[in-house]
Amino acid sequence: MRQAHTPQIAPAGTSDAERVRRALARDEAAIRAIMQANNRRLYRLARGVLRNDGEAEDVVQETYVRAFTHLESFRGDSSLATWLSRIAMNEALGRLRRQRPGVEISSLPQGVLEAQIIQFPLAVAEDPEKSMAQREIQRVVEHAIDELPEAFRLVFITRVIEGMNVEETAEILDLKPETVKSRLHRARTMLRDIVEKKIGPVVMEAFPFAGKRCERLTEAVLKRLNIG
Repeated sequence: MRQAHTPQIAPAGTSDAERVRRALARDEAAIRAIMQANNRRLYRLARGVLRNDGEAEDVVQETYVRAFTHLESFRGDSSLATWLSRIAMNEALGRLRRQRPGVEISSLPQGVLEAQIIQFPLAVAEDPEKSMAQREIQRVVEHAIDELPEAFRLVFITRVIEGMNVEETAEILDLKPETVKSRLHRARTMLRDIVEKKIGPVVMEAFPFAGKRCERLTEAVLKRLNIG
């Protein structure tokens, strides 16, 4: 009888170059480590483009399959996370353009909305009512983000939710740094107007991608790559 296999995970401090070297050798632990380190970011980016959970998961799978079957093309000019993010963005935008021919990420709406930001405190975990209120506000925030025009939505998700810096965001979205800054400012202004509620740190937990969903996607990619 085949013994249960416990997957090994690469050490947290492993460098991009080392993980890539091991992944090229079809090292399952390295491949798992790469996916688990990037699943949430890639999912959020894809969902920011497509605004559909299932489509976003499909994009993440395709991103990894493309990346791991062409890993020799990674030269290390940017981080592995940025390289994967760029593949995911291109895949998501490609799907969006097939759905809506002619769509361009650079299209900008007319006018700028103005509003004030009001911080909403995090709920105490032991208080069910506050926790429920926090989840409700989180849903409001997620819906509001979905309503942002695409050009601003992608910058907001990349900079605010994923916490990427201006330079990395500019590289992933193929924008100038000053464009990233101006779009982020306008995205925040429009979001405040859409939400019309108090928002704050809870936005950082929007669109979670962890636990069983993260594990399921990882296993699906490994299966497609005939690893494990």
